Amino acid sequence: MQGLSHGVHRMVKSVMVAYALWAVGGPVGLHHLYLGRDSHALLWMLTLGGFGFGWVREFIRIPAYVSEANQDADKERKRPPMVPPSIGPVRFAGQVCVGIYFGTVALIGLNSLRFFYLIVLPLCVGAGVHLVSSVGQQTSDLQKTLTACLITSPIFYGSTLSPLPISLAASVTAAQHRRFKRTPASTQELGPRLYRLGLAWLAFSAPLGYCIFHNTTATLYYLSDCVAALLDIFWFLPWLRNVFEYILLMPYRILCALTGGGYYEEAWRKMLEILLKEYTVREREALQILSLEAEASLEEITRSYRELAKTWHPDHNPGKDAEAMFVKINEAYEVLLQRHRPHRFK
Repeated sequence: MQGLSHGVHRMVKSVMVAYALWAVGGPVGLHHLYLGRDSHALLWMLTLGGFGFGWVREFIRIPAYVSEANQDADKERKRPPMVPPSIGPVRFAGQVCVGIYFGTVALIGLNSLRFFYLIVLPLCVGAGVHLVSSVGQQTSDLQKTLTACLITSPIFYGSTLSPLPISLAASVTAAQHRRFKRTPASTQELGPRLYRLGLAWLAFSAPLGYCIFHNTTATLYYLSDCVAALLDIFWFLPWLRNVFEYILLMPYRILCALTGGGYYEEAWRKMLEILLKEYTVREREALQILSLEAEASLEEITRSYRELAKTWHPDHNPGKDAEAMFVKINEAYEVLLQRHRPHRFK
């Protein structure tokens, strides 16, 4: 009777249903939600199916996922608790990539927070690494993963590429402390699972959405800087740099292909130019500090900066107010210089 009751409460998962959900809503993790793989479903929601590559790869993985979901709870209990799961290169690479991805999103949407590089950024990277490490029947020690991030972060303080070493350190730590989960998510009610997934998705997307809609130019500039810094690492191998550049621009090329090619590509370029003409809040403040109009050229910006810097320099104008103003003038010049940097987008 107990076995019959257990079989009634534990619905057998179908491979055909899983494939149907994979085809219809695979990039947002519908098939993983059906199979009780909530961490995997959340990961797919936040990365659109592992940036597309993971979703395609799952075509041959779905039968194994269904088999795991249909395993009897007694078999789960019989697994030796002290035996760690094997290390998978795909999982480790995914941890590193998603950790960098979470860190980049934090750099775009949360970099104005205090102690960002010391606390906020490492916690975001660690959350991304732990999410991948918790996919399927495995998990890792969250506390130790976050500790590794917090220790590594000060070493690369302020660097645009800091998410990379932080993610590597967190991924190594997560791999060292991997273990099997005790309670499968599929034994829990669907309502609470959806509620937790919704909260996690909002926590991830809200800062990014705010930044995109209210600071579009800064977001595009930062993404451009990140791509340029990543490509500059391979300056000694031009062919490898070209390969990475092609891969990084693949989403843009796919979008242009799906929307009709050349005509729409030109439309996207024009839209980008319009966006880049809009000043951010910081840039408008910088223009006010340097007493400039919105149409000011780079030469006018430099001329105004030199005159004001000479006027408010502490050597010529002693006092705390003058020193504070001198700092503001330098910061304003750097902001506007960043905007006028040549060859930001090609």
